[in-house]
Amino acid sequence: MGPCHARHDRARNRRAGGGQPDRDAHDNDDHHDDDHHDHHDHTATTAARRRHAGRDRARLGRAVDGDEFTGSALDTSRWGVYDGPGHNSNGKRRPSQIAVANGVMTMSGTADGTTGGMEFKRDRLYGRWETRMQVPAGDSRYHPLLILWPEAEDWPVGGEVDYAETAAGSSTVDFFLHYSASNKQTMASRTIDITQWHNYAVEWTYAGIRGYIDGTLWFTDTNPAHLPPRTMHQTIQLDWFPSGATSTKPSAKNVAWMRYYSL
Repeated sequence: MGPCHARHDRARNRRAGGGQPDRDAHDNDDHHDDDHHDHHDHTATTAARRRHAGRDRARLGRAVDGDEFTGSALDTSRWGVYDGPGHNSNGKRRPSQIAVANGVMTMSGTADGTTGGMEFKRDRLYGRWETRMQVPAGDSRYHPLLILWPEAEDWPVGGEVDYAETAAGSSTVDFFLHYSASNKQTMASRTIDITQWHNYAVEWTYAGIRGYIDGTLWFTDTNPAHLPPRTMHQTIQLDWFPSGATSTKPSAKNVAWMRYYSL
């Protein structure tokens, strides 16, 4: 899976559930490490994650913004929903592809590339954004993304932080930090079972950007020249990348919550 380029791609049209997730989970017992571990090592690793998650919660305190998706429809006072062409003008983004039920927001894509996308309406300078996401096995031409996007709409100068990017059916997730007018980037990749629930987080401070999966650090960039210059907001997208002669298999992503913490 290659690097993303301006995934957001929207004209500013403003402003299948995956089971019941653990609402307050900060780790995931089904996380698969890159290397095989025996049962003893897995148990020890899980315990270590729980200790780390507990320290994380104590450090962060309570979330000050976000969405728990506990209603029966998307809260449009919090989210702007895309209604226009898809990424790179592939397919369409329609509000009809976003549903909320049983504490889960489901974003789905059809065989003809009709999919969904949405943006949080509040922009922030620094903080931690964390999203609990699960991606059922699907078509690799659909890319689930969690993004920080510049309020000024000045990509690529304003930066872009893809703190979780994968493909439905993939066994990896990527982190891309875009910076500069020439859209340079740094990245990391991690092998993971995306069909399980995981917590993906990004922390942005004056000192750098860090990415976490289930409380474990997996991306760091502390170069001041790489950091976004202005405020950003969260987007949640399911982008379509058509290719080949075969038809696309309908695919989806599920999100239990998105939380923002002040740092």
